[in-house]
Amino acid sequence: MYSSTFLTPLESGFVPPVDLARGYAEGTPAPEPPPPEAGSTQERFDQLQEHLTTQFEEIFPHRRSPRTVVVVPSLSLHPEELRKIDGVHHYEERMLCLLMLLRLPRTHLIYVTSQPISPAIIDYYLHLLPGIPVNHARQRLSLLSCYDASTVPLTQKILDRPRLLRRIRDDIPDPERAHLTCFNATRLERDLALTLGIPLYANDPALAHLGTKTGSRQVFKEAGINLPDGFEDLRDTTDMIDALAQLKHRHPDLHRAVVKLNEGFSGEGNALYTFDADCPVDTLQGTRQWLRQRLPQHLQFEAKSETWDHFTTQYDDMGGIVESFIEGKDKRSPSSQCRINPSGEPESISTHDQVLGGPSGQIFLGCTFPARPAYRLEIQEAGMRVAEVLQRHNALGRFGVDFISVRDGDSWTHYAIEINLRKGGTTHPFLMLQFLTAGTYDPETGLYRTPSGQPRYYYASDNLRSEDYVGLTPNDLIDIAVCYGLHFHGATQQGVMFHLIGALSEFGKLGVVCIGDSPTRAQAFYDHTVDVLDCEAHRSFEQHEDASGCA
Repeated sequence: MYSSTFLTPLESGFVPPVDLARGYAEGTPAPEPPPPEAGSTQERFDQLQEHLTTQFEEIFPHRRSPRTVVVVPSLSLHPEELRKIDGVHHYEERMLCLLMLLRLPRTHLIYVTSQPISPAIIDYYLHLLPGIPVNHARQRLSLLSCYDASTVPLTQKILDRPRLLRRIRDDIPDPERAHLTCFNATRLERDLALTLGIPLYANDPALAHLGTKTGSRQVFKEAGINLPDGFEDLRDTTDMIDALAQLKHRHPDLHRAVVKLNEGFSGEGNALYTFDADCPVDTLQGTRQWLRQRLPQHLQFEAKSETWDHFTTQYDDMGGIVESFIEGKDKRSPSSQCRINPSGEPESISTHDQVLGGPSGQIFLGCTFPARPAYRLEIQEAGMRVAEVLQRHNALGRFGVDFISVRDGDSWTHYAIEINLRKGGTTHPFLMLQFLTAGTYDPETGLYRTPSGQPRYYYASDNLRSEDYVGLTPNDLIDIAVCYGLHFHGATQQGVMFHLIGALSEFGKLGVVCIGDSPTRAQAFYDHTVDVLDCEAHRSFEQHEDASGCA
């Protein structure tokens, strides 16, 4: 059921593991979890995952089939990289789009967060459900919180709280009809799945290396697709300097090169080096020595707070890659989204053009759907070649492949850059499009069409921000949206959808998806939204309040 009462910190005391399967004394006991199977953790996880295939084939296709989805939107990523993102703890809200699963009338959803989410935000999503009374949806929604704002990954917080684990298990009516979904899968998510006794709809953490910068380059080579010249599997700063030197010797005219942390994401773990005109190339040793002296002062970091000492410490810890920076007058950054379903079948989901920013344009800010018609099917085909390789490695779930594309006359040359073997910044906008319109993606054209056959496009951003927005609460945003009609219109299947609302008041930052019947219309929705927010943020309550409560 819908729970507006969350666990208190006092409920995090120790409970012996055998007690975790029991219900509360005053309630009905939860079903006992299966006994631990013999074998290693990996063997037990593999056995548990077999249930996901059964669910996918027997439960997923049927709209009225009872099921439970446990959503744990943990960003189980390198903590040093997470610190580079403002308001990162609010990114747990990005998966609130999965509340739209409550449109399935027999689906129960359990959503766990580090801290409670404002009821105004939850109501905002529930009122978007097509054809489902809000009260009906609320009865099938359980909201649980750790009440913990620390930088520890959410999944670890859950594992550290036996009573919260018991509460989650108690809220699962039938473990045989339940699964766990998350932002990215690590050993923490694997351990949580085993503890709850339900399969994980995500990539096996044992295959996480395939989504690192090094793993991406190796997969691209196996798939036979184009990628920038460079070096992967670098262990430390010494390897990094040597790779830069060798790359310059291979290409004496090379102007710039990119250095990437293996586990960086959203471009925040990237740095750019520009070779001086007088960089010596007579001997490899001379080039190494030159770089050793120049890099600390001249390596340009994408993350605004990054330093040489901190970056190299991370590089020595996680390793990385070095590759040529792709130059070009007319350059784009498309991406292809694919999925390997629990039956092991690869599927194309979508294509996007990424909106990038930062000092050298490597930080993800948002995206437009679909990618440009000139190359969207080429990007889709390259993404599927990557999917076929990942399928051979037994990968599972959603992933994205990022490219740099450069115009060459009437055609485009594409360079595969990285694989995001997880949900990403393009996942929730596309899910919202699907949930709100109930349409389908056509891989033959790369277009998304509503049930009536009309195409839909969107402009989405995770980084709509302004210092002037600081102090606007979720209720303020919703009030502004209501007054100015900034919402999704079911009749026209167009409009505006907000996310990351919890980050607005403290960081002046939120996300938005603007859906239109053309790229121009989607952009116009976005521009209008920005104009309204900028205007309202500059006006005092006394100035804009009128008899109706709206400007």
